[in-house]
Amino acid sequence: MFKSLKVYLGLEIQLDRFLSDLINFGYRHHDRAESEGDFSRRGGIIDIFPNSFELPIRIELDNNKIASIKTFNSQTGEALWEHRMVIILPIKKVAAKPVVFSEEFPLSNFVDLKSGDYVVHNQYGIGRFLGIEKIKIKDKPKDHLVIEYDEQEKLYVPVDSMNLVQKYIAFHTRRPKLYRLGSKEWQRTKERAKKGIQKLAWELLSLQAMRMSSGGFAYSSDVDWQGEFEATFPYKETPDQVKACFEVKNDMQSDKPMDRLLCGDVGYGKTEVAMRAAFKAVMDNKQVAYLVPTTILAEQHFNNFRQRLKDFPVNVQLLCRFQTQAEQRTIVKSAAQGAVDILIGTHRLLSDDVVFKDLGLMIIDEEQRFGVKAKEKLKKFRLTIDVLTLTATPIPRTLYMSLMGARDLSVINTPPQNRLPIKTIVVEYDDDLVKQAIMRELSRKGQVFFLHNRVEDIDKVKDKLMRILPSGVRLSTAHGQMHPKELEKVMSEFMQGSIDCLVCTMIIESGIDIPNVNTIIVHNAHMFGLSDLHQLRGRVGRFDRPAYAYLMLPKNLVLEQDARRRMNAISENSFLGAGFNIAMEDLEIRGAGNLLGIEQHGFISAVGFDLYCRLLREAIGNFKKAGLLSHR
Repeated sequence: MFKSLKVYLGLEIQLDRFLSDLINFGYRHHDRAESEGDFSRRGGIIDIFPNSFELPIRIELDNNKIASIKTFNSQTGEALWEHRMVIILPIKKVAAKPVVFSEEFPLSNFVDLKSGDYVVHNQYGIGRFLGIEKIKIKDKPKDHLVIEYDEQEKLYVPVDSMNLVQKYIAFHTRRPKLYRLGSKEWQRTKERAKKGIQKLAWELLSLQAMRMSSGGFAYSSDVDWQGEFEATFPYKETPDQVKACFEVKNDMQSDKPMDRLLCGDVGYGKTEVAMRAAFKAVMDNKQVAYLVPTTILAEQHFNNFRQRLKDFPVNVQLLCRFQTQAEQRTIVKSAAQGAVDILIGTHRLLSDDVVFKDLGLMIIDEEQRFGVKAKEKLKKFRLTIDVLTLTATPIPRTLYMSLMGARDLSVINTPPQNRLPIKTIVVEYDDDLVKQAIMRELSRKGQVFFLHNRVEDIDKVKDKLMRILPSGVRLSTAHGQMHPKELEKVMSEFMQGSIDCLVCTMIIESGIDIPNVNTIIVHNAHMFGLSDLHQLRGRVGRFDRPAYAYLMLPKNLVLEQDARRRMNAISENSFLGAGFNIAMEDLEIRGAGNLLGIEQHGFISAVGFDLYCRLLREAIGNFKKAGLLSHR
């Protein structure tokens, strides 16, 4: 899966072996190579449309020796330019896009079923999914899911009843126990889980009731300026953005503190929803704190807010380590006096010296990026002020609490207009491939991120790139241990296009939006978590041109099981809107940890995570119907 095929001038190839390699790489033999993944052969000419290429190449052989390699126009056959060498990458399988989000069955659309997966049928328990077969019903063939149970018994489930079947997820690698069809053991197991789940349902509702009873500020309806501000948005809102804005404003106009999670994939327009909420708060003379995980992102948001608000009397300030101590003291004093309307910053906002005169709204960007101490402080805010949390790949606890109704959830599924999926290539590291990827991006006037997450030798990596790339390519490094002013200068130069390739650490991970960067190369990709890889991939693809993410692995590395699963998951979930899938895969790979405690973890193992979620939702609903706890 992670290999590549290198072809260059003068290379002697065994033709049958070469064509066989292409087929093993997932390429399809056609009369013409018209789309990505096609190849054709006519005598000594082989046409290939390689993965990650925008046009096909033509290889001409002279007695099995490569005489020329040319990119050509597949419509006219015209040769466009020559190559000395080309790297051919495998074609990956593309998973079908599911995040419509189903309220009734929380996980039904997040995880694709594959043959051999363990599944849970609500009525019959845990079995093994074998695939789909057609069975005649009243002389008409009808698709049925085939599930194998203990002693190779089989259950055939009509596809119109497939809502009763979910993938078994339990956060451990042990093979689950298969049940006997017709046995009462499954019903007993489910009943035991139900009783244990009721205890947790009560605890969750108690927390929610505490928040509901504390009382919050009820904002006014939108003022005229709100409409004028929203009209400055340079793009057309997606339907999901409109819906999310309505839900957030509705929360703000309630007299209960908002605690809403806004989940949308990278680049799907969550920031615009947050901006509109911030503006609404300021219109009612409340202050806003916008908490982000990195200094670079804080500065980017600050610049965006300042640009959008330039025609309105709103004071926006930035609080981060790019500023001198004196500058920080002045801003902190102004916030305490109420002179600052919107304060954007990193965890510096949570320092004890930062006090607001009348804070009304806290916006948290990617909460999972903050440490335990920061999260504990954020809990206190949730009881008294409105909190809006933005995330592309929610951490397991956040996702879980939202699915259970303990936190309100808005989902942005719709990609922005003209957005294209990011082509994700998992492959062994190769200098020639790196050169090819960078030079192709530069040839279309774009820029490149080369991510190497070790400050100790990042300059050596940059020097190596300088040796393999032509002398005119402009490179620079960026990492969190640089002097703030120096880092600020480098990032400014990169955003202005004065640097072609930025060799950087994960400081670019969250929210950085530079539309001209449409290739990212991640060095030692196996060292990153699944959500991290998804965030990094989201730094490109923010323009209407094809974008590429190369996840590079050391040569001949034997991956550990979890690392291989991460690589497979990030490769397969590369379609638009894959963030929720990524979150669920991450939850499954990393395990539940201390998500719910040992007792609840046991219930999840017994009935699977999806059914556990449904039983908990049912318990919460029953408590509410019985009037045992008031709710909004």
